[in-house]
Amino acid sequence: MTVEQRTEAPSLAPPRAARRTERPVRDPWAGALGRVLREGRPFLRARRGVVVRLAGWSALEFGQTFLGGYGVARALDDGFLAGRPGVGLLWLLVAVAATLPAGAATRGVFGRLADLVEPFRDGLVRRAVARALADALDGPGEASSGAVSQVTHQSEIARDGWAGTVLALRSFVFTTAGALAGMAALEPRLLLVVLPPVAVGVALFAATLGPMAARQHAYLTADEAYAGYVGQTASALRDIAATGARDEVSATARDLTLRQARAARQLARWSAVRIGATALCGRVPPVVLLFAAPWLLDHGLTGGALVGALTYLTQALAPAVHALMSVLGTAGGRLVVVLDRFTDPVPPPRTDPVPAARAVPPARSGGGAPRHEAELRGVTFAYGPGARPVVDRLDLRVRRGERLAVVGPSGVGKSTLAGLMAAVVPPDEGRVLWSGRHAASVEAASVRTLLPQRAFVFSASLRDNLRYLRPGATDREIAETVGALGLDALVDRVGGLDAPVTPGHLSRGERQLVALGRAHLSTAPLVVLDEATSGLDPVTEARVEDALADRARTLVVIAHRPGSARRADRVVVMDGTHVVCGTPAELPALSPFYRELTGVPGRWPGTGDR
Repeated sequence: MTVEQRTEAPSLAPPRAARRTERPVRDPWAGALGRVLREGRPFLRARRGVVVRLAGWSALEFGQTFLGGYGVARALDDGFLAGRPGVGLLWLLVAVAATLPAGAATRGVFGRLADLVEPFRDGLVRRAVARALADALDGPGEASSGAVSQVTHQSEIARDGWAGTVLALRSFVFTTAGALAGMAALEPRLLLVVLPPVAVGVALFAATLGPMAARQHAYLTADEAYAGYVGQTASALRDIAATGARDEVSATARDLTLRQARAARQLARWSAVRIGATALCGRVPPVVLLFAAPWLLDHGLTGGALVGALTYLTQALAPAVHALMSVLGTAGGRLVVVLDRFTDPVPPPRTDPVPAARAVPPARSGGGAPRHEAELRGVTFAYGPGARPVVDRLDLRVRRGERLAVVGPSGVGKSTLAGLMAAVVPPDEGRVLWSGRHAASVEAASVRTLLPQRAFVFSASLRDNLRYLRPGATDREIAETVGALGLDALVDRVGGLDAPVTPGHLSRGERQLVALGRAHLSTAPLVVLDEATSGLDPVTEARVEDALADRARTLVVIAHRPGSARRADRVVVMDGTHVVCGTPAELPALSPFYRELTGVPGRWPGTGDR
């Protein structure tokens, strides 16, 4: 539940995502490239057939390039210069015919390219969303909208960069192979003249990759920091105006903007060096060939072969080199840097705000364990200054092993009470204790499991989904949970515990059952169900609540059916004016509202509150 902040000076530091990315980077190109290659190999191995088909379509470019220059050379030497124009025209027709499959090749190449590019982008978006959800659940006050840059801007950079790199690399390999094979067939000495400037240009270009990667990294870091800070300040505009922090916020935003501009200028300088390397590879070889033409002609090079070599250089090799270096120097550099930002391990999204961790020994008093699993002492909470408290000076003690139900109409604050008890919502006044300790001093996941109404299931096996809060759960323990909660039908439907789960193929009730299975497997002694069984039928709901209670858990249920209240040891009734607590037998005499609610079996007015 979102809590409106008090009017105090907002934090003006860049958000957590920005701070995390501003650490110094060592050897950015080599390190980032290594990490990206390690992550990318499984992706390519899984699509080996697509790569082979892409290479098959690209092989047509080899033949087109080879016959283009070779046909021109033969047309001159064997045809027009030899006084046989018919032969010359025939060779030219061969060169022209080599271009005819180009349309089919283009269609085939782009079809296979889509099979590589679209799954690539979808995977990045899923990873970015998973990280953003994990960060947000880790601490709602720390979440940063800088992740929006990854989901939108950076994932599109990666998509375009990957598509451009695949196209340029494919074209360069097959076009260059065709051109070099053609020159070798015409006169091997041509390679001695052409290859040196190309090699020098490639070496110079390679030398720019590291610095350009560093500048790309700096630019994207500045971009993400700016996006995160803008998102942070946009959500706190009222507080900024109320506290007079406008000048300080503006100064920080200006500094982040200038940092992004400096990074862009440095990137542009290295781009100029790259342009020089590209010119050395693509523009210099034809000039060198013309200077070397007399020597080559003296050693047996024919006029047709010279023209054919120039055709290879100007019509095939130069465009291929230019395209490859342009893509690698811009989109390729951005691609590596952006992908490196996606390669951090992503913790799977969780239902409970904090993952399961080591158990914290309960506090002891007088040599024995405390009687109460959770306590609220004088707790008050309101949605903002001046608002009427939703919870007002509430004292509530939940005994160890007790089953407590919370009932009331929509909007009365039942979910707020659950959040307070689970220490997700901080109280304005008062204290929340777990086993006699202040909740803020205890590792939350070792004490309580909170399940909201909307259960989250992630794309993994059913087994991994169930044991998320307890990764070390044994097969026997998982089988006990499946049997206790009645998950057998769901296990059979998805194809077994090790079958992958597609969240969209599960109903709301099935997703809730999976989340409830996690709670059953966890070792936390306190379980809070915030309408977490709303998608289940009454029989399954009763079975689940009984199974959780049978594990010697302290169970707090935000109830949406009368049955949950009847099964409870005690019931808290919130009617909007006061709070009454008692056993199901006592409450009809204590609360007219409880009598009204339970007077309509199976249906309560005003359910589904938040």
